[in-house]
This record gives sequence, structure tokens and C-alpha cells, in this order.
Amino acid sequence: MLLTITFILSFLVAINFLLLFFSCNKTTKRTGIKETKPTLIIKNNPTKQEVPTHLAPTGS
Repeated sequence: MLLTITFILSFLVAINFLLLFFSCNKTTKRTGIKETKPTLIIKNNPTKQEVPTHLAPTGS
């Protein structure tokens, strides 16, 4: 029985690694396209919310 459980768990781990290997996204680097730097847009938010000093209970 212990041998059967070990065999089943080993089989499931092997299938998990196979699925992980074949499901990874393969990305290729394009050399012909010029990369541009992303621009950072900063917006001023005129309304600021006050941060409460007492936190609500989360129940965890």
C-alpha cells in the first residue's frame, strides 16, 4: 500500500513537471524592432484620502 501511494504521487509529480515545461510561454527577442523607452505619466491627484490610524478587523 505504501508502495502504491509512493508510485501514484511520483507519477503525479512527473506529470506536473511535464505540464509545467510544455505550458511555459516561449518568448523570442526581436532584433529588427527598435525598442523605445516607456514614458512615465504622473497625474496630480487633488483629492487625498485620510489614512485611518485604527484598522478594521479582518477576521483572520
